[in-house]
Amino acid sequence: MNENGGRNGRPERRLIADAVAARKRAQMVSGLRGLASKPADAAAPPATNGAVGGPAVAGPEVEHCDLCGLTIPEDHRHLLALVERRIVCSCEACWAMRAGEGDYRPVGNRTLWLSELDIPDDLWASFQIPIGLTFFMESTVTACVVAMYPSPAGATESELHFDSWSRMLLLNPVLAGLEPDVEGLIINRLSDPPTYVIAPIDTCYALTGTIKAHWEGISGGGAVEDAVEGFFERLRRKAGVA
Repeated sequence: MNENGGRNGRPERRLIADAVAARKRAQMVSGLRGLASKPADAAAPPATNGAVGGPAVAGPEVEHCDLCGLTIPEDHRHLLALVERRIVCSCEACWAMRAGEGDYRPVGNRTLWLSELDIPDDLWASFQIPIGLTFFMESTVTACVVAMYPSPAGATESELHFDSWSRMLLLNPVLAGLEPDVEGLIINRLSDPPTYVIAPIDTCYALTGTIKAHWEGISGGGAVEDAVEGFFERLRRKAGVA
């Protein structure tokens, strides 16, 4: 027996030991969480050249899969989220598992340079697009053809009249093969002569992103013109010819 009453001594000691062990586990978990929350350079060992406390040198920006978070190369694959009409960066594994599943579709894989299309001025005017740079895509979600034209804020959307698009197809049968959702027709009537390209939908959206990134002031500035010219030059080198 002891001063606490004999039989109760061992249970009390076990309770105290359990409390101490639980406290140690809590401290260990707290320490691991703190380590995980530190920036990578804070947890890194000091430099071997003797420098102490110097600023970390930022490396190149690393891209990640939007579905699983793994690091992916710059030339990674893309999926299209149909309803949101959003481009999803994807690793090879997620692309293989998710392409065609539910809301996700693989983007198109052809770039076709159209040497000329028959688009009379009155037909173009019927589209009611305020600038001469746009892309057309057929959306299965909205069951219509949509025109997307770039602006400083990104892509602006306009639904086309059925009669106008029907006339467009009648004059240019090559467009009947435009694959819904995943590829689009890029039109640049600002160039001389006008430029027409069928391209994957992620490339179409890249055009609007290029303009947004280079826009300056009210009119856009010379940087936008140079960026658009470079964009179409890269497309020309990549494309086959219809």
